[in-house]
Amino acid sequence: MIDFSLPERVKQQAQMTEMVALQVMRPKARYYDEHEHERPVEYVQFMWPVMADQQKRYLERERRKAQSAGEEKPSDDGQKEPSTYVIGLLHMVERLAWGDVAQYLCTPSGMLGGTAIEAVGTLEQKERFLSRFADAKSPPAWGAMAMTEPGAGSDTSAISTTATLDESTHEWVLNGEKIFCTNGKLALDESNGLVVVWATVDRSAGRAGMKSFVVEAGTPGVRVTKQEHKHGIRASDTVSIVFDNARIPYDNILGSPEVREKDSGSVKGFKGAMKTFDASRPVVAATAVGVARAALEITKEKLAEAGITIRYDAPPHELTAIERDVIEMEAELKASWLLTLRAGSMLDQGESNALESSMCKAKAGQASTHICQKCVEILGPLGYSREWLVEKLMRDSKIADLYEGTHEINQLIVARRILDYSSSELR
Repeated sequence: MIDFSLPERVKQQAQMTEMVALQVMRPKARYYDEHEHERPVEYVQFMWPVMADQQKRYLERERRKAQSAGEEKPSDDGQKEPSTYVIGLLHMVERLAWGDVAQYLCTPSGMLGGTAIEAVGTLEQKERFLSRFADAKSPPAWGAMAMTEPGAGSDTSAISTTATLDESTHEWVLNGEKIFCTNGKLALDESNGLVVVWATVDRSAGRAGMKSFVVEAGTPGVRVTKQEHKHGIRASDTVSIVFDNARIPYDNILGSPEVREKDSGSVKGFKGAMKTFDASRPVVAATAVGVARAALEITKEKLAEAGITIRYDAPPHELTAIERDVIEMEAELKASWLLTLRAGSMLDQGESNALESSMCKAKAGQASTHICQKCVEILGPLGYSREWLVEKLMRDSKIADLYEGTHEINQLIVARRILDYSSSELR
């Protein structure tokens, strides 16, 4: 039997997050949409201790796993106590996105950069880089990840940013440009921020030459060159970053500098990137669910005010078109959420979730876009106007269908894994 009950700690965290979303985020959602790039100070101040505690618990869990060779702490009945770290995070993120996904993307934490370090970093690197996101007494800190380039979007093998080892100083020298870097400015503005940069150590090796490097704020040769003006998620900063002979310590490379494993010849750099996405895609799916739920709830509320109720007990042929639309949207939303929880629970259990993470990301991203557009359609001119938040939610929803791999890319990944085809066999 599937058990969806949550531990008391996760329930309390979810309730607290819901309060933040309702009282801190939602009232300012329109303001920050119309004041693009302005930092949501109240939200940042409230969430920094929460996210620091989340990061602290993650590091404590990693230390325990290292000490006990991966064994979780036994419960009173002698059974292994299942981890709920990711499930708790997904419940938190869904509620924050329900409040305002744009403000959520300004959350002080490691964000995607932290996810990359968690996915492929050693315990020593996690301690060194992630501890800055676990100290609530220090100023807020942000992390970011820089992968997309002007000539390399979904095709990561086309990455041209280079990392060259200077043998004389034992440093990596980075050169290149990255675009559409979420939280890039926040990460580089603060002295304790960092950006995980994907670069190639060997262009001729394609994806095999991909490696990730931690670039800390204040590194000479790193500068933000452009801040994007966007269709949605306008409070979130999205920037272009140039690396001009940026020197970073040798130990700031995540994983091995070898292009291929000596024994198997597997593509470790590319696998590290995909492992990062396996962890981050369920989080993106959770944001999509939160945005769609917000739009659907507002729509049902406005319908109720107009005297229109949804008859869940009526036979399908008696339902109105609006009733059928609402019920269909609710089903899409629940399916997306269940797929997201499935991908997250697999991460908690230490299982590979490459298929499930792409499934939930593809499903939730498309469902959120469809639901928000349909809500605007149902509400008519007022849904399209700025009087209500639904039009903003429609604009915000599209990003979940684009970043962390477009809908089409994730569908392709799902097809390859189900059919057991390689990337060269199924394009």
